[in-house]
Amino acid sequence: MFKIATERQSRILEIVRDKGFASIEHLATHFDVTQQTVRRIVNRLCDQGLLRRIHGGVSLPVQNQNLAYGSRQGLNPGAKRRIARAVSGFIPDGVSLMIGLGTTPEYVAQALSHRQDLRVITNNLNVAGAFARNPNVEITMAGGTLRAFDRDIIGDTAERFFSGFKADIGIFGVGGIDEDGTLLDFHFGEVQARQAILANCRTALLVADASKFGRNATVRGGHLGDCHHFFTDQPLPPHLDPVARQYAGHVHIASDDRVDAA
Repeated sequence: MFKIATERQSRILEIVRDKGFASIEHLATHFDVTQQTVRRIVNRLCDQGLLRRIHGGVSLPVQNQNLAYGSRQGLNPGAKRRIARAVSGFIPDGVSLMIGLGTTPEYVAQALSHRQDLRVITNNLNVAGAFARNPNVEITMAGGTLRAFDRDIIGDTAERFFSGFKADIGIFGVGGIDEDGTLLDFHFGEVQARQAILANCRTALLVADASKFGRNATVRGGHLGDCHHFFTDQPLPPHLDPVARQYAGHVHIASDDRVDAA
């Protein structure tokens, strides 16, 4: 029963993302359940900040701020795991890694957590925790004021921290990817931290699932073309075709257990 409820939640989120709105009546018909059952499901999603109640149904939340970290952790978990497995297959043992904030980098850290002879440099407490039980991984954490709900350190402190190292590989997420390939986030401090990783690694890996395509975050910082590799779970949408063509071979589509270069 729990699995069915979770699958329905995921499917409702997909429907609302595709259409922008879904009525309670339509969802009840789609799942062949009562409207009362649908209301219970969407109420849970709204309480998590994943949907917004409007008259007669639900829509996407207003995107002037990011979702709570706990809500983002449970959003598109299958896609994030596929991306994480693909990145894990790309990264050899014995390298130094900068890993930034966000839920997808955390999934990547979990996929790498059993690896040998890694040096991890991070501003993300969840990333550090993923590696903490492995004695074969050296972890260096940024100091400073922790964002309690996001469990990370951003801004000038993170920028200075990352600037003190040169890593083999940098791994970072993003709040959104605009139609022209511009990378977007919700806070200037998040952009500072991400750009500091990009500037201080030899190979830059962007990790983001397809929900980030066209997502409306407000702070600009970098471009898809700045990244050596982009790992995602679906082909880039048509409006990003010029970017996809320009960076062919740099985009890796993690589909099930396969990774295809776009």
